[in-house]
Amino acid sequence: MDSAAQALQALFASRIVVLDGAMGSMIQTYQLSEADFRGERFKSHPHDLQGNNDLLSLTRPDVIEKIHGDYFAAGADLVETNTFSSTAIGQSDYQLAAAIRDINLAAVTCARRAARRAEAAAPGRRCFVAGAIGPLNRTLSMSPDVNRPDYRAVTWEQVVTGYTEQICALLDGGVDALLVETIFDTLNAKAALFAIESVFDERGDAARVPVMISVTITDASGRTLSGQTVGAFYTSVAHAKPFSVGINCALGGDAMRPYVEELASIAGCYVTCYPNAGLPNAFGGYDETPADMARVLGDFAANGWVNLVGGCCGSTPAHIAAIAQAVKGTAPRLRPTTTPALRLSGLEAMAVA
Repeated sequence: MDSAAQALQALFASRIVVLDGAMGSMIQTYQLSEADFRGERFKSHPHDLQGNNDLLSLTRPDVIEKIHGDYFAAGADLVETNTFSSTAIGQSDYQLAAAIRDINLAAVTCARRAARRAEAAAPGRRCFVAGAIGPLNRTLSMSPDVNRPDYRAVTWEQVVTGYTEQICALLDGGVDALLVETIFDTLNAKAALFAIESVFDERGDAARVPVMISVTITDASGRTLSGQTVGAFYTSVAHAKPFSVGINCALGGDAMRPYVEELASIAGCYVTCYPNAGLPNAFGGYDETPADMARVLGDFAANGWVNLVGGCCGSTPAHIAAIAQAVKGTAPRLRPTTTPALRLSGLEAMAVA
């Protein structure tokens, strides 16, 4: 374990850690044009690029670095790279699969520069960068064609290959952790975890960094889009020995309460929670104020359910500042003692003692 991983482990052991907030909604505040997304490098690209936020790490790095810096200034200990869709599969919609390595490397550079500036402004402070690995726009578990339930738009090998390319670039860029996030299809997540472990095996133990996992509960059913309960999901990924597991996106904090509580009671690793700023309103915006999010996540912390908190869609540096203040001084969650058992999962979990 390198010094960054040791420092991150020590931070989680000492207090509740603060993650950053949304990237996309912050980018929208800059009202960028097609020309901003294209920059000089992609000036003659044959496909429209506006809306491809990951590309801005290359074409408007000043914007991405400023957003990271604002989150560090708000009190975030850890920011995610701007790489949610930075795989060949994710970028194929923009005909940019050939730029994957450059996009990921540039994203790490933006986050790392912001981290260095934040550290320089407060000597002794340590700021961390997590490589964000999104869920993909194609799924291994479900067919996109209701008339062909057996059809899949992508294969396991293609997903593993896409994730492997991204993971290698993120590690080469120098991330402190890898965060497989916003998981709605457990099989996609397992492909990402397989790719991560394969890269670690190939590069040796010196290349290992903490692996963080975060799932999305899509609605009040308490299940992922591919049908699993929180308990079943955790059982499905526990073999990867994650540094942390948690819940993000889709729901506001209040709606996440029972699922965070359940996960906190079963997870043998750190538990994370970074909800949306409520559910989207009729205009696609998010209505929860910084005080609203701080109240909910502060309550989760007081109940001993979390080790890391932050924000997802609709959250801003103001939200993160309020959340950081709400959990300040609250002891982090302690891992529960679990009874050894054979633990299996399909859509639901089953333990055989």
